[in-house]
Amino acid sequence: MRHFIQLDDWSGDALRDLLDLAASLKQERARGQAHDPILHDKHIALVFQKPSLRTRVSFEVAVSQLGGTAIRIGREEIGMGERESVADVARLLSRYVDGIMARVFGHDEVVGLARCATVPVINGLSDYEHPCQALADVMTIIERCGDVRTARVVYIGDANNVARSLGQALLKLGGTFVIAAPAAYSFDAATRTLLENEAAAHGGTFESLNDPIAAARGADVLYTDTWVSMGQESEMAVRLAAFQGYQLNVDLVAAAGGDPWIMHCLPAHRGYEITDDVADSRSSVIFDQAENRLHAQKAVLVRLLS
Repeated sequence: MRHFIQLDDWSGDALRDLLDLAASLKQERARGQAHDPILHDKHIALVFQKPSLRTRVSFEVAVSQLGGTAIRIGREEIGMGERESVADVARLLSRYVDGIMARVFGHDEVVGLARCATVPVINGLSDYEHPCQALADVMTIIERCGDVRTARVVYIGDANNVARSLGQALLKLGGTFVIAAPAAYSFDAATRTLLENEAAAHGGTFESLNDPIAAARGADVLYTDTWVSMGQESEMAVRLAAFQGYQLNVDLVAAAGGDPWIMHCLPAHRGYEITDDVADSRSSVIFDQAENRLHAQKAVLVRLLS
């Protein structure tokens, strides 16, 4: 059985297959063509430990467009790890449904689900990785830049789960990934080693800098994300102070020396990590990214459940 938990488990070739399938599924919808009902008579549990907009809607629509039924289960209903153990939830849901998508706080929760479930499990977000977002991001980069191997993708801000997954996906495909973050919010040593190894294995380039202006030079893509993720609200004042100078604004875009595409995984805290004029500029592909969550996740569902 195959799960979509972390990108460590997927080769570059397997990711290319998912990206090609996602592009094909997107083209089908653009032509007004219905997908084959691959999930006919199949039920997918959508487990949410965290609030969601894009993940919930995109997965519900994805399952529906593939002919299946999505069942949303909120934190108040399941109490995973509190009211019921992760292992018991995995075993129980496996008796009812054909697949599980989980959006959780701790990465160990989604790993535990996969370990104990007898159906495929998809990581809809954890504190360590966001592989569904990375797949949609790379799909968007390919649409705008062509060959991912020739695009310089620069991420400005917190070295969080989104940055980790994006970097790993790009490097597995032989791309370039540059991150600029304050020293206290850079990748830890284990993640740097992981990304360096991916770059060496696949002919990619990885750079970790502290200077956002230096990082931005020559960028084909400038990407940012919130400085304060869910669960970090108590750190807000400290984080806002630390990230001064890392805002994706017109000055930083100008430092790229060209006309880079602007990316953000949303939700955006406008006026903090990104300004309105950049988020709403003609170079912004933020909502293309959001749409591509739908198509990328359909590809994952097809590969895991058909």
